[in-house]
Amino acid sequence: MYRPPRPLWRRILRVVLSVVLLVAILFVGYFAYLLIDYHRIPDHVALDVTDKNSALVRTGEEYTLLSFNIGFAAYTPDFGFFMDGGTESRAASESSVRENMADILSYLRSENADFLMLQEVDLSATRTYGVDEKEILTSGLSSYSSVFALNYDSSYLFYPFTRPHGKSKAGLLTLSRYHLASSERRSLPVEQSLMKFFDLDRAYTVSRLPTENGKELVLYTFHLSAYTSDGTVATEQLEMLLSDMQSEYEKGNYTIAGGDFNKDLLGNSAAVFGVSGEGQTWAQPIPPEAFDGVDIRLVAPFDPDRPVPSCRNADGPYHPAQFVLTVDGFLLSPNVTSVKSDVVAQDFAYSDHNPVYLRFCLN
Repeated sequence: MYRPPRPLWRRILRVVLSVVLLVAILFVGYFAYLLIDYHRIPDHVALDVTDKNSALVRTGEEYTLLSFNIGFAAYTPDFGFFMDGGTESRAASESSVRENMADILSYLRSENADFLMLQEVDLSATRTYGVDEKEILTSGLSSYSSVFALNYDSSYLFYPFTRPHGKSKAGLLTLSRYHLASSERRSLPVEQSLMKFFDLDRAYTVSRLPTENGKELVLYTFHLSAYTSDGTVATEQLEMLLSDMQSEYEKGNYTIAGGDFNKDLLGNSAAVFGVSGEGQTWAQPIPPEAFDGVDIRLVAPFDPDRPVPSCRNADGPYHPAQFVLTVDGFLLSPNVTSVKSDVVAQDFAYSDHNPVYLRFCLN
């Protein structure tokens, strides 16, 4: 029996509905994967320390500490990150990562600091083509004692769709020219909304160095949240860190924290550096009440005669009118004297951050 062909519009509709159904299945499946695979690293994880030094830190002597968010060695000056309004989700190439790591390593060697606190060090990540940045740094700075902690071990982020950011294992690296006795990873509070899949896990490390007078210098390396819904999570993280430092100080120990606050440490960076801060809501000043009840103080690296920002908004290649601010700095207990702290002027040659340093002595 002859059957007339189905109308063209019905065939088109059938194809469209099939495609929509397939996309919906893939979306639901991927979302289920994110929910199932999402995990946080437990709190109070003892870390493996590579201790190569026996010298103890002394009171009254001046030391130098350098903190640097290396931006997983992807942020060359022409790099703009998709989460900041740029277009890039990965480094340009593996060779670009390795070249940038070589430059970062050369710079760190030239500084010859007593202590190094490094953030966004990739262990194995799609965005940096599997380059083990921790191994490059610890091998190249082999005279330092060192300890590494994962900040996050993320699920595969299938975005942007044309070149997904992928899976990331990255963390915090602390290096010392002095005896490093032990270290622990502390888990920070994180966003509980869907933003947790973008902001990932957060942590800080607590590294203990015996001092000659029988106390301890406790070093905290941290990287607080940036991609949150309202900014309160980063404040909660800071309050946890401050409470921990205060507890150690009350035991008679010396405490120093260094890292990326993702907060405007100057309070008015746009005015200080003469750029527009319109629409830049991700880096707010630290609420003064965050320091209520603690003796810990903030040291924001700054030279009023030569102001240099520590971070650029990576919404595209670096240019002089780009929004810049200072988000990297230090926290000190009252028994630590800050001699000088400033930002190293690198014009963001290796990262979206410039290094910051602290010269200090223990009282």
